[in-house]
Amino acid sequence: MSAAPPHPLNPAQREAVRYLDGPCLVLAGAGSGKTRVITHKIAHLVQEAGYAARNIAALTFTNKAAQEMQERVAQLLPKESASGLTVCTFHALGVRIVREEAKALGLKPSFSIMDADDCFGLIQQLCATTDKQLIRRIQTAISLWKNGLVAPDDANHLASDENEAQAARIYRSYNATLSAYQAVDFDDLIRLPAELLQRDDEARTRWQNRLRYLLVDEYQDTNACQYQLLKLIAGPRAAFTAVGDDDQAIYAWRGATLENLRQLQTDFAQLKVVKLEQNYRSSARILQAANSLIANNPKLFEKKLWSEHGMGDAIQISMADSDEHEAESVVIKLQAHKFERRAKFSDYAILYRGNHQARVFEQALRKEKIPYLLSGGQSFFDRAEIRDIIAYLRLLVNQDDDPAFIRAVTTPKRGIGSATLEALGTYAGEREVSLFTALFERGLESRLAARQIELLRTFGEFINRIEWRAQREPAGEVLDELMKALDYEAYLYDGNDDRTAQSKWQNVLDFTTWLKQKGEEDENGKAPTLLQLTQTIALISMLDKQEGEQDAVRLSTLHAAKGLEYPHVFLVGIEEGLLPHKGSEDDDLTLLPTRIEEERRLMYVGITRAQRSLHVSWCKKRKRGRDMAAREASRFIGEMQLGEGQVNAPEEAPMSSKERLSNLKALLNKTM
Repeated sequence: MSAAPPHPLNPAQREAVRYLDGPCLVLAGAGSGKTRVITHKIAHLVQEAGYAARNIAALTFTNKAAQEMQERVAQLLPKESASGLTVCTFHALGVRIVREEAKALGLKPSFSIMDADDCFGLIQQLCATTDKQLIRRIQTAISLWKNGLVAPDDANHLASDENEAQAARIYRSYNATLSAYQAVDFDDLIRLPAELLQRDDEARTRWQNRLRYLLVDEYQDTNACQYQLLKLIAGPRAAFTAVGDDDQAIYAWRGATLENLRQLQTDFAQLKVVKLEQNYRSSARILQAANSLIANNPKLFEKKLWSEHGMGDAIQISMADSDEHEAESVVIKLQAHKFERRAKFSDYAILYRGNHQARVFEQALRKEKIPYLLSGGQSFFDRAEIRDIIAYLRLLVNQDDDPAFIRAVTTPKRGIGSATLEALGTYAGEREVSLFTALFERGLESRLAARQIELLRTFGEFINRIEWRAQREPAGEVLDELMKALDYEAYLYDGNDDRTAQSKWQNVLDFTTWLKQKGEEDENGKAPTLLQLTQTIALISMLDKQEGEQDAVRLSTLHAAKGLEYPHVFLVGIEEGLLPHKGSEDDDLTLLPTRIEEERRLMYVGITRAQRSLHVSWCKKRKRGRDMAAREASRFIGEMQLGEGQVNAPEEAPMSSKERLSNLKALLNKTM
């Protein structure tokens, strides 16, 4: 998040905070203090405008942003005044609405939320294929349709070829299966409330009266569905403040649309627009480069960032022979810069377009024994094989956890397919019980064949036995017994090549070893049970916060770096084909202006993460398989229009260890 500017509010911020005569759009440039505006406006609404905190909702896109906002509000409002205030993500608000309106939506109150991995498996079953690329393409299409409020029948009607028609057919079956499971996916948490409030006058009035003022953070990242939900809750009063920046709209690939910014002016003729242009983060040189770059995009609203931080360091542009040379050169510069500035490793970030670029920088940092943290990649706990085991543990803790049940009962395969689960899900929905509870009810015998019921109940009895032991016996023993019964290693080798299976099995062993070690730690003199350990897995997300406190260089994709800032930034791989990104060999970037504009905004986000120094690098050649492919500097480097005082560093040859030591000694002498 942006650094909070010093007191008091500047004139533009003050105008945004105090304006309550209608809908308000705050165009908040990078580092301009948007979170400060939102939190001060919440305080103003409560303390000066007579709003009750329980009637205000501030919506964000990440839990981290919501947490920071809550912490800042707590500094501005007494606890009793802030009681009932809603500060959460769009999806968290969606969960709240779906839970309270479950009956009207045809769901039981304890409906399940299936995550992306659960949904991938469901689509895989419906497609009857192992083609991961096809499954992901269909999953993405379904997500975009839901975000655009496109129903399955409409998707089928709009299909332009057989691939889209196939995805639309799967979409229809996918929705029917979710309904039978009494489950929703991530996109449904916005879609279902939007559709409900559109058709149900009573529900719409109820939520409009409950949430009388809305504040929306990162408005440029909203999709059509989120905008519809905002309009429906805001209602005729249109009492809302949307805060965003059209220059930082980088999520079109997941359904976000700049059309929402244009539409605001159409749907709300009385819209008040306030621009925050004073940047509290970066030096003037960095902002000049960012402004010059983004000026090449067509503008919805004219805006130009400025700063009182002085000119700052010259921006460094360097060219390397290869990606390995680039990584080594960046690490050498980082070491020297840190030594000269007496900085910390955590002051530095290396930012790139795609996760695949991280490996060579990880190797270079490890070689120099420099600590680093990787962002924007896959978490260990998100790996499919770890999630498989966690599904069993979740089910042991909560047998009403339907997504965990679905994953566990089908992994490894035990003869229970989608038709059986659909019948079970339909029955459970009618009875308003969990899938696990339903499989033991006698009424199920009229819906399924004896063989299928036997398979289901054998699984249920197995879970009950393990659950009984998990409450009483040492965690390590129960875990070993569970893994032995699952024969998970054989399952991995049956479904993967030997190398992949070995890697996945090693991950499982690492995870179970970690759990066993936790099980040996005393909690108030008593070792925790497997059930107690499983409950601690939910706290794993807290590790991100702990990692952020380490003194380590941050490696991150540009998408994952949005909203963050660092004193010193290295933007790497700034080449044609990487940034702007070339989706495939057939793509001609010159023919895709909207994609180029989004890629330019991504470069703008990268530049504006830097506070004091910015280093940009690119390679003449880059590995492509076993070959080296020629590269050229990104057009975005030229568009930065670096003027006098900005340094274009010449190509450098890799340094030897002896040369590096000599340079460090020279630096040491210089600073003595």
